[in-house]
Amino acid sequence: MKNVLFICGKARKRSPTAAQIAGKWPGINADFAGLSRDADEQITAQHLDWADMIFVMEARQTKRLATVFGPPKPGLKPVVLNIADRYEFMDQALIDDLMRKLVFHFGPLG
Repeated sequence: MKNVLFICGKARKRSPTAAQIAGKWPGINADFAGLSRDADEQITAQHLDWADMIFVMEARQTKRLATVFGPPKPGLKPVVLNIADRYEFMDQALIDDLMRKLVFHFGPLG
């Protein structure tokens, strides 16, 4: 199993949707967290230690992650998905965007 962490701001819409979608791939164990102080699931060092792969929704989140936790461990550079904060949780347009991008990293689903 590969542990995959999805990060966004408040962990309410994009990252929980991404974790739910990614969990459909065989061999993927997905979780989510947010960088904001008021995130529903605030990111911790334990999240980062657990992760084999990290995805952030926006490039600026990579910088914030490094500011808060320091440089990533070797081989764990966050992947930027470039998904703007304009979707609701499990929005079909968000799911479609995630599917197009995640298939590149995980291969075809099923």
